Amino acid sequence: MEASRPVWRKSTRSTSTGGECVELATLPEGVGVRDSKDPDGPKLVIRRAEFAALLSSLKR
Repeated sequence: MEASRPVWRKSTRSTSTGGECVELATLPEGVGVRDSKDPDGPKLVIRRAEFAALLSSLKR
């Protein structure tokens, strides 16, 4: 059985012509972050607890 591929998502406020976005995906080990202009490039994986703390900090 082939492992499922992550579903990458970007903000609904992002335009299709902007190209300057980050995309997020739920991964087994945490949350994946990548550059939408370079989907085959490097990905940053952040553990869920740290990602939740980041979001909380950004909302303040």
